[in-house]
Amino acid sequence: MTNVVIKTTKGDIKIQLFDSATPNTVKNFLDLVQRGFYNGLTFHRVIPDFMIQTGCMHGTGMGGHPDGIQSECEIKPEIKHKRGSLSMAHAGSCKHEPSGRKLGGTCSNGAQFYITHKATDWLDGVHTVFGQVTEGQEIVDAIQKGDKINQIIIV
Repeated sequence: MTNVVIKTTKGDIKIQLFDSATPNTVKNFLDLVQRGFYNGLTFHRVIPDFMIQTGCMHGTGMGGHPDGIQSECEIKPEIKHKRGSLSMAHAGSCKHEPSGRKLGGTCSNGAQFYITHKATDWLDGVHTVFGQVTEGQEIVDAIQKGDKINQIIIV
C-alpha cells in the first residue's frame, strides 16, 4: 500500500492509501499529487465533529479536476467511513446497495477529498473511501477553514 503525507499549515497527516481496493481513485489522486495540484490549496469546507474538505482549485468547493476528468466511484462495502477515513467528495447523488452494486444517480470523483473526524456511516455506499489516517488525526481535528496544504508527498 502507498503512503502519503499531507503537509499542512497545522502539521503533518500520514495516510495509507487503499491501492488494491480502489485502484482508479488512488491512481487519480496520486497523479494530482505528483503534479503538485494540491500544493497551496485551502481547506474550504470544515464542519466540526464531521470532516475537513479540500481539493478545490478555486477555494469555493465548486472546482473539479483540473483536466475535467471524472472517474466512477469505487464503493467497497467492506470499507466503511470511520474516524480518519480519506474519501473522495463529489457533487453527485449516487447510492449503492450493501453489496457495492450501484443503484443509480450520478457518482463521479474529481479532485476534492475529505477526511472524517468520526465514523460517518450515512456516507457508506455514497463516497469512495480510498485511504486511512495512520498518524496525525489530531492535526485533522485542529484544521480550520482557510488552513492550507503546503504539499502532499508520497513516502
